[in-house]
Amino acid sequence: MSQAAPPQRGVLPPECPIAMPVQSLREGDLVGARLPSAPRGMAWRRAAILGLTGSLTVLAAYQIWWLLRIGGIDVLEGLLLAVFVPLFAWIAQSFASSLAGFAMVLLRRPARLGIDPQTPLPALGARTALLMPTYNEHPERLFAGLQAICESLDETGQGDRFDLFVLSDTRDAGIHARELQAFSRLRAQCPGTRLYYRRRDDNRERKAGNIADWVRRWGGGYPKFLILDADSLMTGDTLVRLAGAMERHDDVALIQTLPVIVNGTTMFARMQQFSGRMYGPVIAQGVAWWHGAESNYWGHNAMIRSAAFAAHGGLPELHGPSPFRGTVLSHDFVEAALLRRGGWALHMVPTLEGSYEEGPPTLTDMLIRDRRWCQGNLQHGGVLPARGLHWVNRWHLLIGIGHYLTAPLWAMLILVGIAVPLQHGMPGVDGFSAAGYWMAIDDGRFLGVFALTMALLFAPKVFGYVATLSDARMRRGCGGALRGLVSLLIENVLAALMAPVTMYVQSRGVAEVLAGRDSGWDAQQRDDGRQTYAELWRSYRGTTVLGIGMGIVAWWLSPGLALWMSPMIVGLAGSIPIVRLTSSRGLGLAMRRARLFATPEEAAPPRVLLRASELRAQADAPLAPRAD
Repeated sequence: MSQAAPPQRGVLPPECPIAMPVQSLREGDLVGARLPSAPRGMAWRRAAILGLTGSLTVLAAYQIWWLLRIGGIDVLEGLLLAVFVPLFAWIAQSFASSLAGFAMVLLRRPARLGIDPQTPLPALGARTALLMPTYNEHPERLFAGLQAICESLDETGQGDRFDLFVLSDTRDAGIHARELQAFSRLRAQCPGTRLYYRRRDDNRERKAGNIADWVRRWGGGYPKFLILDADSLMTGDTLVRLAGAMERHDDVALIQTLPVIVNGTTMFARMQQFSGRMYGPVIAQGVAWWHGAESNYWGHNAMIRSAAFAAHGGLPELHGPSPFRGTVLSHDFVEAALLRRGGWALHMVPTLEGSYEEGPPTLTDMLIRDRRWCQGNLQHGGVLPARGLHWVNRWHLLIGIGHYLTAPLWAMLILVGIAVPLQHGMPGVDGFSAAGYWMAIDDGRFLGVFALTMALLFAPKVFGYVATLSDARMRRGCGGALRGLVSLLIENVLAALMAPVTMYVQSRGVAEVLAGRDSGWDAQQRDDGRQTYAELWRSYRGTTVLGIGMGIVAWWLSPGLALWMSPMIVGLAGSIPIVRLTSSRGLGLAMRRARLFATPEEAAPPRVLLRASELRAQADAPLAPRAD
């Protein structure tokens, strides 16, 4: 246990204000073209990624143009080419980046910024604030996780170097009362930790405003801080190493970890944590390799320099039509861009373990959260032209926007790819066949482009599987080579079935955002996600009716067309049973017993996860009697 004197508890510390001016998007210049902590060779790294992406895209675009050029390119064919090129470039960049990450995983390069988990812990010289912003969250779950973190910090012997602030934006009076009760219990359980609770009366600007309020009032007293999400867990070892790296590198404003998804019980949640664990390191190491000191920020589980954030993280109000104007919703990308514009380095360290979060329990919950992110990311269109941003940060913003625009583009590509053969009236041998039409023109080129597209699309997953096999701990943690392969195959089948639903909902979300419909601000679902058939019907009647209607029309036109569209038809028409199946906790636990969708954190849980689960079970047990 830490030997620090028991802190004053139950009151907020004296305020230590720091100025946090609102930044301008119309004025500003990029400071520091080359930063001291930036890895060497960033120019050629980025040239390699963009060069490979561009070369693959030009090759595929040329092949499609060759297929379309016979007889001249009409409007539909021109639209097909215009949609295909950016979608293929999207896939090609993901492939190029994951290829770099695959090489980094196999080479086992040392972590950036001198962070080596195998070396003794650094001795910290300054205090760090841990911030837990909360909005109508389950207080008992939240504070159980905080207690596990505090205990883990205490085990490092440097727990006295960290102060914990619970920053409540909760509006529900009942939840607020439970927060106060849970905070009181946490103070009793962690007497060696400085704990503070603050509830805002005015919760303008949502989470970003909550953090900014803390920075302006207390940020001057803490050289650095780390933001936790309501489902975040971090080990004391990781927190100390992040704080030490920040103290050693004066040009660094932010160090982002790679949070590992844990504690999934439903089939969907387990699928998400498995895919994130198997494919995530390859993808994250790839982007870290070429992003360099211009890495992105995901809003939590990252160490931040207070002075840099105060000087450059003040978010402006956005202008334009609703819902683009107003408060910046997806604030993390914008804060990262403004920090880098101010001359500060941002690094991702994906090899540092001990950073965890929980995923949504069902596809429904993921899509609800995704709708809010859709609005926030599309809103970044107003930030893209801001003056002085580094081009890599503009790229981050563009990728975030593109993530949601790809859904309607994929839908358009499928529909136009079918419309072109119908327009030309060229059925296959046994009735209409879109593939038959394109192969009749040039089967070699069509099959070549199709094979290349599929190879690039699935390559990151293959890289992740091979990388997993190359590491004995990861291989055993994921159930071994055979179970890992079976899990990978099941994950791909389920992902393919859910893809049409996701595409439909994301396309609808983009349309709603463009029409001015706000997504609101609600607490996330973090339980087992049980849904009745009535709830599923309300949520997925649109996809079900669309899928059935699409199947009937396709069969009426041609059985060959129905066969060609069958993956989309089955995914949409079967959305209710598919979501019901993947939301099953019983099936998820059965797969756990069979060691499918397994992860190393499940096979050998870190102490902080075990402790958090134990405390949450204890907190949940008396909830019903206490409600009286």
